[in-house]
Amino acid sequence: MVGVTTYRQEASWGPWDRLATVLPVSYVDTVAAAGGCPVLLPPYEGGIEHDAAAAGVVEALDALVLVGGGDVDPARYGQRSHPATAGVDPGRDASELALLEAALDADLPVLAICRGMQLLDVHLGGTLFQHVPDVVGHDGHQQARGCFGDVEITTEAGSMVAKVMGETAVVRCSHHQAIDAVGEGLVVTARSADGIAEALELPAARFVVGVQWHPEEDADERLFEALLDAIA
Repeated sequence: MVGVTTYRQEASWGPWDRLATVLPVSYVDTVAAAGGCPVLLPPYEGGIEHDAAAAGVVEALDALVLVGGGDVDPARYGQRSHPATAGVDPGRDASELALLEAALDADLPVLAICRGMQLLDVHLGGTLFQHVPDVVGHDGHQQARGCFGDVEITTEAGSMVAKVMGETAVVRCSHHQAIDAVGEGLVVTARSADGIAEALELPAARFVVGVQWHPEEDADERLFEALLDAIA
């Protein structure tokens, strides 16, 4: 039973155009293809953000996937909002942080993707670069919102990411924010050529891996399979 976070936004389908809980189906399909049973976890008013509710949800799960999406509220890491920061949803932040904290307390295997990796870092006291082009001088990590591009990464020898992805890999990225200060206990286990952290791991945990890229976009099941292996 693999919990997969979702988010709320206006959506259209059939005759309806209304606020909905949404998630790209690629996450669901890749979890299922790897052998897991995906369980969607929506944020809701007065719901999962409470510790007791989050602990109850995590108790029913075998693993947790934190998905991509809008930017984490900069107030969470003590900064003012950059003009390029977008899609901030404090309710989603609260819900996912509560689930993440409960998962870490329970030593539940966690795979954190893109925004999820950034949220993991912030939860453990790290900070973010709010706009990567300001740091590296190019838009190669996200040429336009919603667009994915190929980025070559180099992994850290001996890490879980290296075991899964190899010494180098070309991955699908779409992020304009990135890790600045690394959170307590986390280590960077992959970088792009321009020095941006593309993966984080929490060595003290059974399996906590964050990746800045989107393995679900090209149905790469390897990290999801590693997540499921950690359950056993």
